[in-house]
Amino acid sequence: MQSIDSLHDFFVRTGAEVRLYHLGRRVEPCALDALRDLEHDDRPWPAPWQGQARLAMVFRLGDLDDLLIWFLALPLDEQGTLDPAPRDAFLQRLLETLGRNVQGLGREESGEIDNLMKDNPLAFTPSTTFQAMLHARASHDLDRPASQHLEPVEAYLEGQQALDWRALGFQGLADFVSRMDAAQQHRLADTLAALPDEVLVSLCYCLEHVSIGDTLADALRRRGERAAEAGDIEHFCACVRAISGADGTRAGDWYDALLADETACGPDLLAAMAGRGWRHLEDGERLPRFLTRLADEPRADFTAVARDLALIPRLRLPVLMTLREAEPTSAIGRRLAGLSR
Repeated sequence: MQSIDSLHDFFVRTGAEVRLYHLGRRVEPCALDALRDLEHDDRPWPAPWQGQARLAMVFRLGDLDDLLIWFLALPLDEQGTLDPAPRDAFLQRLLETLGRNVQGLGREESGEIDNLMKDNPLAFTPSTTFQAMLHARASHDLDRPASQHLEPVEAYLEGQQALDWRALGFQGLADFVSRMDAAQQHRLADTLAALPDEVLVSLCYCLEHVSIGDTLADALRRRGERAAEAGDIEHFCACVRAISGADGTRAGDWYDALLADETACGPDLLAAMAGRGWRHLEDGERLPRFLTRLADEPRADFTAVARDLALIPRLRLPVLMTLREAEPTSAIGRRLAGLSR
């Protein structure tokens, strides 16, 4: 029997129906090939988060109707490639649980596999937002119905029914965002300015995980700028995070304006850009400006954020070049000099 020496092999050999989702920076689909490349080809993980490849593995084994969900945080090394030892230990336990019967799995074996998560050092519990968005994305992708909370959220956000916003379920917001079409985005953009602050923040926590069109992006920027003028950092940063799903022009233009204003670049804003808007930092002028603002902000953890960005394959070389080319007297140079003492 051919040996199983990776999680990718496990899913292929068992014939499992599997869907993977990134759970690091955003909740978004992950190709099974990405896991194969990480495990077999020693390639850097495309979306690392705090030194880990965070994944949701949604799968069905054999003829069972029930879906199993694993939340695994695979540790990465300094190059963003897999540190295999923890994965190997988990895989060994998995195969010991199954024995040699990796294809004819029954209900008893599937329960034992699910129980492996209970004392697994690789397992983690995603935040409420990530769990809600995963449920929404997976349900949509698997052609399953949305939660019962979707209908009242649709009625509220589209102005069809006067509801108390406190009665809205967060899962309904996640379902709405995951399923909204272009027309719904336009209607949401029209009502965004009037949404209560509490609804806006919860909505933004969901929007930061999906792609959005120009009209909604413009509405988010207007609402964010209004919050900034009022000194409301929480709502301002929520809008900055939510606009990260817009195209490079819309999000990039706002990022450029914010980075040009030293009074705007507090630690929360910089964290929002790095955590959710990292794709928009892949720019020859914007990235150095961002790193300079980061270095200039004493409340920001410059080393941790720069290292985290450098683990992203497309940003690794630009980040390292920016740090290497920094003048000793610059903000970046002074930060680096402080690290070497």
